[in-house]
Order: sequence, then C-alpha cells, then structure tokens
Amino acid sequence: MQVIHFNTPAEDLKDSIIAFDKFDAFKNFFQKNSHLELEDIFQRLAAPSGKKSFLVFKNNKYVTIPTERIAFFSTKYDRTVITCFDQQEYTIDSSLDQIQKVLCDQLFFRLNRQHLVSFISVKEVEHYFARKLIVKLVIATEEKLLVSKEKVSSFLKWLDNR
Repeated sequence: MQVIHFNTPAEDLKDSIIAFDKFDAFKNFFQKNSHLELEDIFQRLAAPSGKKSFLVFKNNKYVTIPTERIAFFSTKYDRTVITCFDQQEYTIDSSLDQIQKVLCDQLFFRLNRQHLVSFISVKEVEHYFARKLIVKLVIATEEKLLVSKEKVSSFLKWLDNR
C-alpha cells in the first residue's frame, strides 16, 4: 500500500513563493544581460554623430559640402582649407581645433597641427624616421602627412577600430 503525503496549505504557499522567487531571479538575470547586449548592439549600429556638412563660400556662392566628400582639412597660410575627394578646395573660417570638436572622431583623425584626415581617405601608412608614421591618402598631397611618435599608437588604434 502506498502512502500519499499532502502538503498543508502553508507548505504549498511556501513552495509557491520559493518557486516564484526563483522564476523572478531567473527572468531578471536574462533581462539584465539582454538589455546590456542590446545597448551594445545599438551603440555599434548607431550612425556616428557629428557635423554632417560645412557651408562654404566660393565663386560668390554658398555651397554645402557633405562630410562624406571631404578627404581632409588642412591649414595653409593661416587659413583652414577643406580638400574633397574630387580635389576641389574650399576655405573656411573655422580653425582645425574647432572643426575637430564638431566632427565624429570615428571618421576623422587629427594627424598633426596642420592636418585632419578622413578615415576613407587613408590609402596606406608607412614607418618614417624617429618612430613617426607617414600617411598616404587616396588623393595626392603637396606635403608629407606625418604622425608624431606620441600619436602613433592612437592613430593605429583608430585605423584598427573600423
């Protein structure tokens, strides 16, 4: 003969509370982790923030230059110049420091005091004297674009994190 044991209502209530607590802890664990993973995914997929275009004045006309068309910014004779991939040049009144602050740092890097380059414009990078780097762009430049030895590691990290 088999003996059947029935729980008292208090025991059933206690077992139910324990089961619900375990369920809540299990559910919360996965919600927390999935929330963090989703945030990470959204941050990676989010479009880079920053200025999308620059208004320039050339040939008695105002023209908007999208940042996607810009190969690099440089300073020439105390003026800031935008050079586009089609090799058109435009002068603007902002300094490189001001421009760097409004651009997305994932898309543009400040090589030195005179140049701020687009990631898309970088063709190749070579070692240069005294642990510096020389950057060659997809369009020709008049001068050598050098990265100081202090910025070499951050520049290479910037190139690698694409």
